[in-house]
Amino acid sequence: MALISFFGRLLFVSFFALSAYQEFNEFGVDGGPAAKSLKLKYDVFSKHVTTQTGIQFPHVDMKHLILGAIIMKSLGSLLFVFDSTFGAAILLLHQAIATPILFDFYNYEADKKEFNQLFVKFTQGLALLGALLFFIGMKNSLQRRSPKKKATKAKTN
Repeated sequence: MALISFFGRLLFVSFFALSAYQEFNEFGVDGGPAAKSLKLKYDVFSKHVTTQTGIQFPHVDMKHLILGAIIMKSLGSLLFVFDSTFGAAILLLHQAIATPILFDFYNYEADKKEFNQLFVKFTQGLALLGALLFFIGMKNSLQRRSPKKKATKAKTN
């Protein structure tokens, strides 16, 4: 059962590890194409949050955000494969931050093609969040169980 669990975790983190590898290969001097697409999405998201809440987002260099995402995906994946809740928490944090920014379906009308594509990816991101929360919850519930003590029997001669 432990081997099946290991392979399941390995398949799960392959999504994060392969995307981190791709972003690393394309990183370059300016952060690569991921930084260019993130810049547009980040600007729209920060304007949306500022108008709704009044909280001003600081100026951030996109290559630093991409580098942080690569590190979070790589480290989280490595730790998660070896059954670490800390690795799951890192991946959970990455997904919680990246999903609403990258998949901004809320900026499109419901009848547009972009809305449907982004909404599907957003719900897939939520599914990954749910799977990570499930993993963390299961690990915590298994650790809370105390081993059953066997009653000691008196030896009779």
